[in-house]
Amino acid sequence: LANLVQGLNSSDPAVKARAVAEAEERLHDQEASKQGESKTAVNRTVINTSASVKVFFPLQLKLYGFLAVLEKDAKERAKRRKRNERLANALKEKGNDAFRKGDYVLAIQSYTEGLEKLKDKQELYTNRAQAYLKMHEYEKAIGDCEWALKCNEKCIKACFLMGKAHLALKHYSESRQCYEKILRIDPQKESLFKECMNEVNLEEKRMEDEERARKAVESGKLAALSIKELLQKLDRPDQNILYYTGGIRLLTGAVKDCTEQTLFRTNNGFSILKDHEVVRRGFCAERKNTAEVDLSVSLLFLWQAVCAGNEENQRLLLTHPDVNVQLPKLLSSGVPEIEEETLALISLFSENENGRRLLVRHQDLTNWLLILMTFVNSPDARASSAMNILSDLTEEERFKTQCRAMLSTGGLPLFTQLLTSAKLVNQAALARCIGIMGNLCADVNIRVQMAECKECWQACLKLVDECFDVSTPKYQECLFAVLGLMMNLLLESNVIIQSLAVDISGRCMSLLRDKDGRIVTRAIGVLSRILPASSSAVEEVVKGGVVKMMIKILKAGGQITSSYAIKTLSICTRSNSQAQDDLVKSDKRFSVLLKLLDSENEMIVGNAAFCLSQCLVVPGAATSLLNSNVVMILLKHAGGDATRTSVQENAAIALGKLCAAEPRHIFQLRKLNGLAILNSSMKYVHSS
Repeated sequence: LANLVQGLNSSDPAVKARAVAEAEERLHDQEASKQGESKTAVNRTVINTSASVKVFFPLQLKLYGFLAVLEKDAKERAKRRKRNERLANALKEKGNDAFRKGDYVLAIQSYTEGLEKLKDKQELYTNRAQAYLKMHEYEKAIGDCEWALKCNEKCIKACFLMGKAHLALKHYSESRQCYEKILRIDPQKESLFKECMNEVNLEEKRMEDEERARKAVESGKLAALSIKELLQKLDRPDQNILYYTGGIRLLTGAVKDCTEQTLFRTNNGFSILKDHEVVRRGFCAERKNTAEVDLSVSLLFLWQAVCAGNEENQRLLLTHPDVNVQLPKLLSSGVPEIEEETLALISLFSENENGRRLLVRHQDLTNWLLILMTFVNSPDARASSAMNILSDLTEEERFKTQCRAMLSTGGLPLFTQLLTSAKLVNQAALARCIGIMGNLCADVNIRVQMAECKECWQACLKLVDECFDVSTPKYQECLFAVLGLMMNLLLESNVIIQSLAVDISGRCMSLLRDKDGRIVTRAIGVLSRILPASSSAVEEVVKGGVVKMMIKILKAGGQITSSYAIKTLSICTRSNSQAQDDLVKSDKRFSVLLKLLDSENEMIVGNAAFCLSQCLVVPGAATSLLNSNVVMILLKHAGGDATRTSVQENAAIALGKLCAAEPRHIFQLRKLNGLAILNSSMKYVHSS
């Protein structure tokens, strides 16, 4: 009937005609059926030449009645569906509440009742599948996911849950297919896809390792039965701490490859803390005596051996409640041996993407920035290890998010203290730490907090001042790093930066004579970002001869240095007449600027054109360019297709000002058929 109604409403005349014919046939059959059932059949057929009209008209009336019945039925069904949808939603919420409370049986019952009301509600199938997963009823979960996909073939949640269920059943190929479908549905889910595929690969590898270990033991090729025996020896009750320490060391020596790592796991090696109160108490002691220190170091050695390159063991270790709580405490224990081995253990996690994900998922890293930065005070290898871990963690977005919370109250005050004590700390580690903080500034929230910290700026300036007294290679690395940090912070603009602009620019001017080209480049970079914040700073650097220095640097500098230097010149010449005069005197016939106008770097070209346009107000400047190809160069850029519109605008302005200051340039412009471009450029000249 639904198909018939659809045909009657079709816009296609042929389809509509077939539907009308079918409706008439059904009505005719229905009438004949009624006549056959009546007790007395009377033939009332009347032969009439206009039968087509008289026969069709009653059929048409019956057809309209038939459609009215259908419409009424559709309305009733819509009303029933709306009522059932309300009931189904209420049952879904009841199931969700039970799921959150961990009552999965009630959740499944509620979702099932909801499906009895509305069989095509996709959310009820996926929610029930999730509850089935919690109950380890994986086949039922897969069935519900299949029904959800029938309701909505692009349901990502159904694919995800089905992948989980297949993984639990060790159907690795089917699990991968589910996750691949997620990526086909939504390519932006690549991070979820990678995480899921890593989980499948890890589980498959774990099963392969365990099977390999089992076969090795059964074949007698493996003497690693000692792993099980050594673990059994640790189960002897009423032993002292020295006994366990010795046993753990023997166990560590027996773990040589992934097979022994697997045997350690399958023989409940990670239950050492849970099963032995003496071991757990010694490992968790706040203030450890010598025996407890030895025990803790032995455990850390053991965990390094069993977790190296083994992601499943890493996961089991990090999800152990005691280990989870103790890791940050061990890092800040103040016992060098414990701290060193704890750092070594954490490095196994931080040096690869999956390990870092385990750390950020199972550890509260809020205080780790503070804890790891503290090691800058350490004179030994702990400082380097801590900086390696910190550098690795900054690649994780969740770690940056946690850093924001404690930065102003914990991380930033300690960092400021380390900067002011640069002469006393591990300078190699400090340079790494400054670089890491600079990288964290890619996060806008962190950068704003640091840029608004006056004490941090003052500490940076103090370190710059001390570089003139201390010129060791390690201190130079600190200086290089702090200049990079300052460049990143100067992406922000605030009152504190404006108040310190003269001091910052003055320090940079002093560094322009440094023998290290890297230092000079970054000093110019800081200048190019600090000068827009203060006209007073511009006046001071111009008085200090910045224009002459920049021209000298531009004659020999590389592309990065040149981009900073020409930007610095453009800022100075924009509003300072002395800077304009100095540039004309220092750059005879604008040879340096003309060379920069031929650069492939659009930013350099744009700033060079801007500088030129500002200096053309100096008497005689435009005349000095009469025998040059400046008109052709500017015309090329003004009418070009640079991706930066500022390049075209600055070139057009410079061209207009050039012809206004020295009309003889117009003759060259005419030869190049460039008057149209000049006319179009005049709007820029007037606006400037």
